[in-house]
Order: sequence, then C-alpha cells, then structure tokens
Amino acid sequence: MTSNVIQNLSFAELQGLVADLGQPKFRAKQLYQWLYKHHAADYDAMTNLPTALRESLAETWPYRAARIEETQVSADGTRKYLVAFSDGVVVETVAIPSDDEKRLTVCVSTQAGCAMGCVFCATGLAGLARNLAAGEIVEQVLLAQADCGRRVSNVVFMGQGEPFLNFDSVLKALRILNDPDAVGIGARAMTVSTCGIISGIEALANVPEQFGLAVSLHAADQKIRDSLMPKVRHQKLTDLKTALAAYQKKTNRRVTLEYIMIHEVNDSPEDLAELVAFTRGLLCHVNLIPVNAVPDSAFQPSPKDTFARWEKTLREAGVETTVRESRGQDIAGACGQLKNTRAAR
Repeated sequence: MTSNVIQNLSFAELQGLVADLGQPKFRAKQLYQWLYKHHAADYDAMTNLPTALRESLAETWPYRAARIEETQVSADGTRKYLVAFSDGVVVETVAIPSDDEKRLTVCVSTQAGCAMGCVFCATGLAGLARNLAAGEIVEQVLLAQADCGRRVSNVVFMGQGEPFLNFDSVLKALRILNDPDAVGIGARAMTVSTCGIISGIEALANVPEQFGLAVSLHAADQKIRDSLMPKVRHQKLTDLKTALAAYQKKTNRRVTLEYIMIHEVNDSPEDLAELVAFTRGLLCHVNLIPVNAVPDSAFQPSPKDTFARWEKTLREAGVETTVRESRGQDIAGACGQLKNTRAAR
C-alpha cells in the first residue's frame, strides 16, 4: 500500500486532507467512519459525502481495498484467510472464535514474510517481502469481522512478521483499531508479540494506551535461544529481562512470555529451572505452546506429562501459567505455521 492510499490515513491526516480540499471539518469524521467503522467498499458507498468530494478523492487518493483471496476453515472453527493487497502481495490472517462464541480473536500479520528466521517457524522460510502499511493491518481485522459476521473482540499481532521492525505502522494501526470512532476495540484487548526487540519494548513503554505486550522467549538459556532464534542472538537475555523490568516499572502492566515446547530441545529440567529464574522479579504470564508441524522440520512437541510438570512447577513458583491449545492446525493456521499457502485443490 503506497502512502497516498486513503485507507492508510489517520483521523488527523484526514482532517488535513479535508481542509486542503476546502471541505468543512465534519467531513473528516464522516470519511473516517466510512473507512474504518463501516468498511465501505468504495467511495460510491459513502452516500453522505457530496458527489464532488467523492470524485475529487477518487482522482487523487486511490481506493485500493484489500480482499480475501481464499478462506480455509478448520474443524475447530478457526478461519484462515489469504489476504491480497493492491500490489499483489499476500499475507495470512487468522480468526479464532472462542468455544463459547463470546470472543472473536483475530491474529494479524504486520509484514509480508519475516526476516527473523526462527527455525521452528514457517513464515521466515521465504524471507521478508515488505512491511505492511497501517491500513493493511487494520483491513485484516475488518475483513475477518465481515466474514465472521460479528464484532472482533481481541486482536493479537502474532501473525507474519516482527511488529517492532514495523513499529510506526503497527502503532498507527493499534490506534485506529482502538478509536471508538473507527473500529473501537479496547487497548487491553490487543497484544503485540515480539521476538524481543528491545528498542520496540522501550518504545511501547512510552505509549500512553494500555496495549498488551508478549515476548517470544522459547528458551531462558542463551545458547539454546540463539540456536532457535538466530536473528536476535545479539540481544542478550540479561538485557531483555532488564528491558522488561523497566517496561513494567513504567507501565505497571503484565507481560506474557511465550515458550514453544520442543521435545529434547528446550524442555529439560534444567530448561525449566532457567525459565523459573528468568521470571523471578517480573510480573508475567507464561504461555506454554506445543511446537506445530512445519515443512522440513523434525521438531516434535514435548510430551503431555512434560507440559503438566512445567505448568505445576511454574505455578508453584508463583508464575501464572497456561498451556495454549493449538487452534487451526489442520489448516496450517496455528502458531509458526503461516506461510501464505493455498488449500489443496
């Protein structure tokens, strides 16, 4: 999405645009709500805008809506979308309904591809194509909401890409999604997940909104973590913990630590002891996640009794812990499986 596409503008930017076109101020809010609250298909759908304004906008501000190119539905109700943008770039987005249907969580991508190269994740296999614009991130939520026929309650920035390597677009998208005049999702109902980009953690700490933070830890041993996540090996675990402690001191918010459990790789008693030590002094929630199948990977999830032992030990250490249920595995829509694949015909 190029910078002069209308779907990439914040309310403040739309106010400036409307003023430049000689229109009254209230037109900016009308336009903003058509874009993000009503998700208009095109300018013609914006029926309360004057025809002359719509024609002027169409001439200078292309209306390039994203579209769902393909939908796959899991046996558990999870829906995975192949979302296509105007330049032909595609990403995957996942909609996850809760079992009681009270919540609908959308997992959005922030980059087309990923440069982080985590060895258990399919997204990085093809590398990074480009960053997504804020509007492209927001449209993933709007498309999923329309397809599911009900409001999205939660958004997790856990799809393709490293959000903190596209921080400006991610923050802009978060604020549009949070705005009651746009999508209206609560700040605490949105979580940004990072591989541990310390500069991004520091930047998020300075944001006044209470957006959530999750960190892909996956090992509390430096050598093991470096082997699993080679592109962040320059960021030491001691520095990461210091950054998280500073984040919590400034925000008073809990951090989620994500830990993918891989049999005989990072699930030994020593690994558990190191994780307990890492959490000491942090207000955190640990998510234990079974590694999911990825092409050309021999990784296997840890046995169930290992998960039970880890959960018990962490809870006894005073750490709130859950074992995440993998959703959408049968459509390659679970953690680490997103790679822009089309369904077999």
